[in-house]
Amino acid sequence: MHPVTQYARSGDVHIAYQAFGDGPINLVLVPGFVSNVENYWDQPDFARFLSRLAGYARVVTFDKRGTGMSDRVAELPGLDQRMDDLRAVMDAVGMEQAALLGISEGAPLSILFAATYPHRCRALVLYGSFSRFSSDRGSARGFLRLCRAGLGHRPQPAEIRAHARG
Repeated sequence: MHPVTQYARSGDVHIAYQAFGDGPINLVLVPGFVSNVENYWDQPDFARFLSRLAGYARVVTFDKRGTGMSDRVAELPGLDQRMDDLRAVMDAVGMEQAALLGISEGAPLSILFAATYPHRCRALVLYGSFSRFSSDRGSARGFLRLCRAGLGHRPQPAEIRAHARG
């Protein structure tokens, strides 16, 4: 049985989240820039991963504003807004402190949250992170080219170097 999707209010936006598991550790899975909490359970490998986490932790995962089941937004939110959304989700489920598992673009958000609210972060785990990501149009275009390249097309060395320079 899949967990029920609930919503936390962050300013004027509703943030979709799911809470599951009942272990002694609080764990917040901070997703990358694309997520959908309801689709996680349709992916057998990811569903097994989440179930394993729930075997020893109380797990919360959420869709960032503008993605998945969360409210749509007019523009790409900054890390400060997304950090507020993370805090709103933790508050909604009553997690005063949690370990953060930041995946991909969720890792920089997790780092900022841990640095800003050290009393609320028990541990920090980063997976598939990167040192920087710019939301300017040129960098985003290069990033999307690399994503497409990873889906079956071999990236050209010049594309990789250009993306690395940002």
